[in-house]
Amino acid sequence: MEALLKAHYNLSNIALTPLEGYISTNYKVATDRHTYVLKIYTYSKAAHDLLQAENRLLEQLSALKKYDFPQSILSIDQEELVIAEGHIYRLLSFVEGDFLGEVPHTAALLRSFGTFLAKMDKAIFETHDPVIAAKEIQWDLKQFQQNHAFLNYIPDAGDRSLVDYFFLQFEEMVAPHRYELRRGTIHNDANDWNVLTQKGRVSGIIDFGDMCHSWLINEVAVAITYVMMEKEDPLAVAHEVINGYHEVLPLRELELDLLYYLVAARLCTSVCNSAHAITLKPGSDYITISERPAWKLLRKWVGINPIKAKDAFRAAAGFAPTTKKPLEGQLKRRQRYLSKALSLSYGNPIAMDRAAFQYMYDQQGNTFLDAYNNIMLAGHCHPKVVRAGQRAMARLNTNTRYVYDALLDYSDRLLSKFPPTLNKVLFVNSGSAATDLAIRMALTHAQKDKVMVLEHGYHGNTRMGIDVSHYKYSHQGGPGKKDYILETPMPNAYNSGFGDDGTAGAHFAELTISQIENQRGKIAAFIAEPIVGCGGQVPLAHDYLKRVYPEIRKQGGVCISDEVQVGFGRLGDCFWGFEMHGVIPDMVILGKPMGNGHPIGAVVTTAEIAKSFENGLEFFSSFGGNPVSCSIGLAVLEVIAEEGLQAHAKKTGDYLKTKLRALQQKFPQIADVRGQGLFLGVEMVDTHGKADTLLAAYLKNGLRQRYILIGTDGPFDSVLKIKPPLSFNCADCDILMENVAELLQEFIKNQ
Repeated sequence: MEALLKAHYNLSNIALTPLEGYISTNYKVATDRHTYVLKIYTYSKAAHDLLQAENRLLEQLSALKKYDFPQSILSIDQEELVIAEGHIYRLLSFVEGDFLGEVPHTAALLRSFGTFLAKMDKAIFETHDPVIAAKEIQWDLKQFQQNHAFLNYIPDAGDRSLVDYFFLQFEEMVAPHRYELRRGTIHNDANDWNVLTQKGRVSGIIDFGDMCHSWLINEVAVAITYVMMEKEDPLAVAHEVINGYHEVLPLRELELDLLYYLVAARLCTSVCNSAHAITLKPGSDYITISERPAWKLLRKWVGINPIKAKDAFRAAAGFAPTTKKPLEGQLKRRQRYLSKALSLSYGNPIAMDRAAFQYMYDQQGNTFLDAYNNIMLAGHCHPKVVRAGQRAMARLNTNTRYVYDALLDYSDRLLSKFPPTLNKVLFVNSGSAATDLAIRMALTHAQKDKVMVLEHGYHGNTRMGIDVSHYKYSHQGGPGKKDYILETPMPNAYNSGFGDDGTAGAHFAELTISQIENQRGKIAAFIAEPIVGCGGQVPLAHDYLKRVYPEIRKQGGVCISDEVQVGFGRLGDCFWGFEMHGVIPDMVILGKPMGNGHPIGAVVTTAEIAKSFENGLEFFSSFGGNPVSCSIGLAVLEVIAEEGLQAHAKKTGDYLKTKLRALQQKFPQIADVRGQGLFLGVEMVDTHGKADTLLAAYLKNGLRQRYILIGTDGPFDSVLKIKPPLSFNCADCDILMENVAELLQEFIKNQ
């Protein structure tokens, strides 16, 4: 190296210090008089042409006298690039200053950053260099989707899903506008280790290796991405940069409106390339230096409502915020078109706009932490599930009168999650339809006419579903109990006077068995949820089902487990709720999380019961088991397995129960903490130990005002229901618990 520098640049008495880099090998070259940077590239004609183009750009930027840019140092032979031994050698001036990444980010510095970028872009943006225009690199956000090839290098499946979510959003939100955005030459890598500062302002920039012909707004997107890392309020940081940029080179509303997704794209580009590069250079500090803060910001970014970000970016440039639809007007339209039988959550309803994993975004720009919507088991808008539906819908959608792989593949995967005796499946398009079908099948198989149900149970909204749902038929306005329904007490160990060590189960089982004896030979089916959701998240008392199931079967009936709310790994210790009770039912009802929001349901049963239903009267569901539904259902199962959601539900649920029980020690208003995994109930009582409906409502609505969603239920609506998407994590639990504690203190203070 020293010989080369002497031969071509007449440099001697040099000190070489290695510098990290992606596509070149770099050295700091110090002499007695000057300091330079030597960059070494593997020779190719394309690389040579690009470096020549970069040098032309640097020459052009030298006209900006207030700022410092690297300048080419000519060789003894007056060459900007020296070609030797299969390499290209390039000597550049060393740009002095402190890196942006190592100085405090004051508002003035950030504004100067925006001003600098705008002046640089004004100087080069309209420069047309065919070599730069033809350049394609994965770091150009215009080419963002190239990076999808690196997605699988990210080791954690949950992290991959987060990144893929933003790939999906890029396709939906940015790609349709790709021909409307201004394009020209930009630096494209104004990260905090390329930008130099002096005396509290940005003074220059280095490393033009990622320059490209791209969307102008990408310059801003890249720049704010890096300065927002490790910041408590990233949008406030972005405001200063955008404001400084806009004053020099005005931005357009569309550009600002897409900035949220472009920042996410840059973060995803960074973590994807880091994941790939680490496999090539294990242990490289240079590669990982921005990876950790990039992940941190990406996780924070998904928690920011895109509307909030859009309005913040608009405000920085002096534009009006996005137009919001008044809630009052939307409620009037709802009343005009919809029945009042369709209820709304909260006295102050929420107009939702989008969602992602454990977050929901309203139309006003607020982000809600969702601890309530158990249907979205894999997380709101999970990219794997969304893509499965998109692909299937683009290929084939038909019904079960035809043979197609999606139906067979999903049936095989779904039934593999059950004991061998449960080996037949009939698909429908909701849990309610599954209940209806299960009861029909049970009545046909048993040739009896009675159905035994649990007090406070809920099994669907069809006529038969309501017939077997005490929660519905006994409710105000309900039709009342039908003659063929046998109602038995809910085996709730809490407040029963018995412990949940089998004694409560034995007590309630005796009551149920005595009812069975009175109707012996008449009961076609016994239906129960393993944890009674609408009854207040009540796990059936220990050993209750072990005692009741055999008695139902002895008199010729079948046992039905309603897994609509608790199935698919939500309970943590087990994939299905019946497993927690040590029993195997004859029929299982599925719905809700089965399609992560897509309407799909099923009845899983034995070959014997299925055969008895094959009596000549065809069963057909127009949509049950269609290719789109089956593809989505299969994707949900794959997500559960790949992301370890069952184990995650146990870990997070155990953590949350521990936090709740610690809170219970401080607040006697918390009478009981129950449930399993991420399906929990918290019973609230007053000072007399009676169900406190008012307090439960206060907590639910108070949390809503703090942008956290939970529900309430139970016979007195006094039980907090916590059943979030399984992307909900321990950090989210801390947020939930902190707010519950504050609200309890407020409630007590105001008593």
